[in-house]
Amino acid sequence: MATTTASIDVPASPARIWQLIGGFDSLPDWLPYIPTSELSEGGRVRSLRDEDGGVIIERLEAFDNTARTYTYSILQAPFPVTGYLSTLTVHTVPGQDTARVEWSGTFTPTGVSDEEAIAIFHGIYTDGLTALHRTLTPEAA
Repeated sequence: MATTTASIDVPASPARIWQLIGGFDSLPDWLPYIPTSELSEGGRVRSLRDEDGGVIIERLEAFDNTARTYTYSILQAPFPVTGYLSTLTVHTVPGQDTARVEWSGTFTPTGVSDEEAIAIFHGIYTDGLTALHRTLTPEAA
């Protein structure tokens, strides 16, 4: 099993960030390479389309509004992994008007090395968190 984590500090309150990213259907609001998301199964499954029209289907596995975190699995995607489980969390940074957003995942590579699979998801997480930072701080872009 392989794992990777990316994080970024954003000069915004944890509550403001969670308001933007905490909805399981909110990826199109801050992630430019996911322009559409549709919920099904009572909001527990999301069908995403990427910029190239590829489909990714994910299931919400755990959600904690108070802790500002949710975990999801991939049911269908064009990625060379199985057993994918990912968590998105907004952390308070004590003594600062900043929050740390962390995106992590575990998965089993199939047909590629651990390093190749890690590079794919670390790139997705890093690019996604950079896009989140730009969305919340457009004056810094």
